[in-house]
Amino acid sequence: MVRVTSNPDGFERLIAEDPKLVFTLTSYALILTTYMNLNTIKSAGLGIALFILYFTINGAFLAHAFFENEGRFFRLIFGVLLTIMLLGFVGWLIMVVYNLDVPEFSFVLFIVSTICSLTNKRMKDKNAT
Repeated sequence: MVRVTSNPDGFERLIAEDPKLVFTLTSYALILTTYMNLNTIKSAGLGIALFILYFTINGAFLAHAFFENEGRFFRLIFGVLLTIMLLGFVGWLIMVVYNLDVPEFSFVLFIVSTICSLTNKRMKDKNAT
């Protein structure tokens, strides 16, 4: 059973040190829900909540990978900033190759989630040795 405390560092560490890929799968579920929201539900409130969770998870992955020794606020800001930059870069690549519609947008989110998770796992394994 996973226990989450009110300590923000504990929550960030829980996301970053996810051994069973629960948060990676949660990120994928958020992408699927975002896709359904963009196609059928079209709720702004749901979309905002989904993207806050998406940026929290993937920002924590990148923050842990690149800014592990920095302060909490610095990790949060720059982890989310790196996620936004990665989304922009992958979105630009997809747009150059093909038109960026809702399915392609969801594919961009999927690629960025995978990159964030793999980067976090690689840096965690590198720091463990």
